[in-house]
Amino acid sequence: MSRLRVLVVDDSLTVRRRLADGFALDTSCEVVGEAADGQQAFEQCQRLRPDVVTMDLVMPRVDGLRATELIMAHCPTPIVVLSAAENRTEGLRTMDALAAGAVDAVDKPSGLLDSKWMEMLLSRVRVASRVRVITHVRARLETPHAPPRVTAPAVPPRLLVMGASTGGPAAVRHILRSLSAGFPLPVLLVLHITEHFDTAMAEWLEAQSGLVVRNAVDGEALPMPGRVTVRMAPGNRHLVVRSGRLRLVDGPERHSCRPSVDELFESVARELGAAAIGCLLTGMGRDGAEGLAALKRAGAATVVEDESSCVVFGMPREAIRLGAAQHVTALTEIPPLLTALARAGAREGTA
Repeated sequence: MSRLRVLVVDDSLTVRRRLADGFALDTSCEVVGEAADGQQAFEQCQRLRPDVVTMDLVMPRVDGLRATELIMAHCPTPIVVLSAAENRTEGLRTMDALAAGAVDAVDKPSGLLDSKWMEMLLSRVRVASRVRVITHVRARLETPHAPPRVTAPAVPPRLLVMGASTGGPAAVRHILRSLSAGFPLPVLLVLHITEHFDTAMAEWLEAQSGLVVRNAVDGEALPMPGRVTVRMAPGNRHLVVRSGRLRLVDGPERHSCRPSVDELFESVARELGAAAIGCLLTGMGRDGAEGLAALKRAGAATVVEDESSCVVFGMPREAIRLGAAQHVTALTEIPPLLTALARAGAREGTA
């Protein structure tokens, strides 16, 4: 079996050496190059064609965000961003890098990169290397067509629930930015993002969309329909709905995920039944598929991103396989579809 070819990018020689030494301890990995800034990273990526890149963000000349944009536009390669999550500015730039096509983000400690951290990084790099990357995610977002005609739901929807994983930040940003100003439903969101980056993700989505986006607070009331606000599952805790309130649960991982899309979707199916819309987006694995099936059985409208626009067609494929998807469509068509479903339900409820 061929070894995993890694390009290490960091302006610190000490960090590059530690990363290279850590990868060298794994016989399945090979460091094929090192770069001290984004321009070198772009040039070496074009020349060496590595399987995966570890990317520092704060570098001289060309920073990691710009290098990510260049690589994804000209020689798409799986990129794992290494970022100091406690730094607000760096956290927000990490979200920009994920939207530009980076596959994953790992919190880089301020001190020693110890063996436990390297083991975690190796695992994340292996997963990232299996992602079928595309040319610059943003290039896929075309002008949507007119809103589709849909059958009014049997029960007026009160809530939109969404889940996504790999490729999710860009997909969710596109949907939130594209929802009509009159979109009448609150949104509950699960993204597979670590607790180190959850606050930065919420702040970034709010700045990018112009909507109110917050990490959910345990015990707060389920937002009422009438305006679009977004509550997001914080890292490492499941978000569920119980007795009209949002609850944060320290339960076991599901499909190796916490927060889990399935946990949210299944709780909403029990709590609201047909009075919800479920939307499952790009992601690796199967989290969300069973939950979407539960929503459909409860009478809720269900929407799945199609293969043509997914960064990773894993979670959506599993949902389709289970028969959980009423609507399968490209990312650009999802916002007008969600708006049509929400408004058709609202009209039915007032008829």
